Amino acid sequence: MASKLLRAVVLGPPGSGKGTVCERIARSFGLQHLSSGQFLRESLGGGGGEWPRGCPDVAGLGGGERRGPGAADRQPRGCFPRTLGQAEALDRICELDLVISLNIPFETLKDRLSARWVHPASGRVYNMDFNPPHVQGIDDLTGEPLVQREDDKPDAVAARLRKYKDAAKPVIELYKSRGILHSFSGTETNKIWPYVYTLLSSKIPPVISDEEN
Repeated sequence: MASKLLRAVVLGPPGSGKGTVCERIARSFGLQHLSSGQFLRESLGGGGGEWPRGCPDVAGLGGGERRGPGAADRQPRGCFPRTLGQAEALDRICELDLVISLNIPFETLKDRLSARWVHPASGRVYNMDFNPPHVQGIDDLTGEPLVQREDDKPDAVAARLRKYKDAAKPVIELYKSRGILHSFSGTETNKIWPYVYTLLSSKIPPVISDEEN
């Protein structure tokens, strides 16, 4: 049987590596990863059209349940606070145990986002600098074409980052005032991850070691 263990949210600007961090947390600690971006893709039917503007750039670990027998049949609810209003709405649903904030230099984010291409149907992300597809412009698994989201194009990136900074500041201050905010700074997810792993290991026992990630 699954037991309720942790409710956490991972915050970060576009391109900060939220998805990667959440996937590693889910794998290492047996938690369910709920991605707002994936929810939107599913609600849009997985179509390959233009990525909707205003798509929440927050991923979280919702429901706080370990995977176990029958886990696939449970659908934990998820809320992802991108604005102060959303954070206050989440308060009415559940009480968070901790919030992880990823602080990545904006110049690094600009480079990451401008080099990012996606497979629209699945949400798989490639970076042409450090995680390119086997064949340029083609998804590794399906052979379908990759696209660059309109808001990942260089002209749109700076505006996205400014918008995130303005919206996220009061959310971050709220969680900081409650003593549940844990901030991690750096330019590489692989270097940030061990500190995130150590933090969570102090809250709940991992199911796999850090070295297995």
